[in-house]
Amino acid sequence: MTNINGSCLCEAVQFEAQDKFQQFHLCHCDQCKKMSGSAHVSNLFIRPEFFKWLAGENLVARYDVPKRSITNAFCKQCGSAVPYLSSTKQWVIVPAGGLNNCPSLKPQDHIFTNEKAEWYKDIDEIAQYPHFPD
Repeated sequence: MTNINGSCLCEAVQFEAQDKFQQFHLCHCDQCKKMSGSAHVSNLFIRPEFFKWLAGENLVARYDVPKRSITNAFCKQCGSAVPYLSSTKQWVIVPAGGLNNCPSLKPQDHIFTNEKAEWYKDIDEIAQYPHFPD
């Protein structure tokens, strides 16, 4: 089984997961938009036994949204989203942007699309550049 490594932006928090992700959701809920500062989060779900911390677990801060089963976990040094154990302890939620390699599982769906940002609709119709535009 292939292992996939990941880290935060400053690389103080590092982790490894077996490529056994079972779910991959792009969540557009209001809370996830606020946590990410973007249109959605891109989260992979894996069973805890297939995940391990390599460094910096003590640098992970966690905020559990009251009355919701939503968590924001981030590196205390750089603020990057990092994995966390779900409140049910059945899943480790791994932000896809923190992975150094591509998992075999592709995004399965967009969820909470009724809360999708208006400015994010019809996004494929705008110009695309491989770097900053001139």
